[in-house]
Amino acid sequence: MATPSFAGKSCVVTGAASGIGNATAVLLARRGAAVTATDINEVGLDTLRRTLAAEGHTIVTVTGDVSRPENARTMIRTAVDATGRLDVVVANAGIIPLSSIVETSAADWDRVMAVDGRGMFLTCKYAIEHMTASGCGGAIVCVSSISGLAGQARQAAYGPAKYVASGLTKHLAIEWATSGIRVNAVAPGTIRTERVRALEEEPGGPEYISDMASKHPMGRLGEPDEVAEAIAFLASDAASFITGVILPVDGGYLAQ
Repeated sequence: MATPSFAGKSCVVTGAASGIGNATAVLLARRGAAVTATDINEVGLDTLRRTLAAEGHTIVTVTGDVSRPENARTMIRTAVDATGRLDVVVANAGIIPLSSIVETSAADWDRVMAVDGRGMFLTCKYAIEHMTASGCGGAIVCVSSISGLAGQARQAAYGPAKYVASGLTKHLAIEWATSGIRVNAVAPGTIRTERVRALEEEPGGPEYISDMASKHPMGRLGEPDEVAEAIAFLASDAASFITGVILPVDGGYLAQ
């Protein structure tokens, strides 16, 4: 199969300053997309912008919080204003606390649900408004997790928030299929993002990473680039008859 091209397409990637979002923004840009990258991390976005601009790729950055309606709306509007269209949205922004329900406060719960749940809802909402108005359809890829399909310890807030991502994907896929809008999700296993790599320097971190690697049948953690490839496929025309799917990218974790 030929590598899917995104030439001429306008793509928004939230949470693009690091991790899976960063890898996805880079991949889409290198495959021809005009990328609008968003995050609360302005420094990370600037690094991404300079890296891609140096390679001659088109990228616009927007600093903002997806949990705030005015910010989420601006992220989508910026892409439309810059390119005149909106073809692909990758709803990736999220936070990943590790805590049991005893350790998780009500404020912790609200913050995770605001970013991972409400933020994904708002991103999809404003994206769909523009996609339906254009009449051209589009593709949305939500970033869920193995924790959004199966239970895990110490994810009392994060896991339920990722169930929101999985559920939102399925409901929106059905609701907007006749408008030419495809909605899918990836469900990554444990991925070697900057946050996970930082655990190597924290108390109990190396043991956690080793334990998680052993729980993935392939015997290792995933890489951001591997998830980005799955996202790009679901967002591409090669997946034109695929909607409502939650694709595990987990080294076999959920097959057990």
